[in-house]
Amino acid sequence: MEAEAAKFIGAGLACFGMAGAAIGVANIFSNFLSGALRNPAAAPGQFSNLIFGFAVTEALGIFSFLVALLLLFVV
Repeated sequence: MEAEAAKFIGAGLACFGMAGAAIGVANIFSNFLSGALRNPAAAPGQFSNLIFGFAVTEALGIFSFLVALLLLFVV
């Protein structure tokens, strides 16, 4: 296998982390919406947890994108 092909395969595999982050964000928001519809009085108290979970999940997705770019252009 050539080194250039290995770089592209590695970058493609690193992009699976972005798909996982998208699924994670969708899961976080769907569970929040489900809970907010069941108990609307408790929804404002859980909003900060929602934003924190969103930020952490998106950070992991951005990190996997960074790894993919590093594999393509630096290594």
